[in-house]
Amino acid sequence: MTDQIKKVDIFIMGKRYTVPETLTIMDAMEYAGYQLVRGCGCRAGFCGACATVYRMAGDYELQVGLACQTKVEDGMYLAQIPFFPGRKATFDLEELKPSTAHFTQLYPEVYRCLGCSSCTKVCPQDIDVMQYIAYIQRGDFQKAADISFDCLMCGLCVSRCPANIVHYNAALTARRLYSRYIAKPDAFLVERAKAIEEGKMDEEIDELVTADKEKLQELYDNREIEK
Repeated sequence: MTDQIKKVDIFIMGKRYTVPETLTIMDAMEYAGYQLVRGCGCRAGFCGACATVYRMAGDYELQVGLACQTKVEDGMYLAQIPFFPGRKATFDLEELKPSTAHFTQLYPEVYRCLGCSSCTKVCPQDIDVMQYIAYIQRGDFQKAADISFDCLMCGLCVSRCPANIVHYNAALTARRLYSRYIAKPDAFLVERAKAIEEGKMDEEIDELVTADKEKLQELYDNREIEK
């Protein structure tokens, strides 16, 4: 059956390998004999650890994607990025305020946004990255936090930005500002945290730790979502 699958030639770190065309980049690298110690995580498109740079034969432009989600193509030249080198501002959250003036000191580059939408187009989570940057510019950290909530922090948006904005770190700061200063305290969260500290949730936590993937998927799909 395997022999019937079409094979393609790819290049990993400059060396050619022939692999089945049905594989993702991550699977193809392992098929070729590479042991992935870094630059891989959940393998399901949720953790953002496997940001990959590649170029197609005959094309000068660099492409990016998540290795666990992007299928190999014939003539693909690959290189793995175990960590995307995006700048991260340091700050004391207790001294920071939810204002554009304070945010400008941390990430002044967000105000250089050209509105090109390159960040949004490349996002593997289909997040409207350019829009949450616009909300940050206006000081609307609640909306920025809502839109950026599903960010994987893979860094692909940064790789495409002509203004060198580190979108995911700026969004993380916006979410922290929203959580610390804007969001109303949640009584249920306080009660649940107290229950965990008192050991009342130990049995349920043990069940989660020992549950298989199917059980976890079932619990996730049927979870109660607070409105």
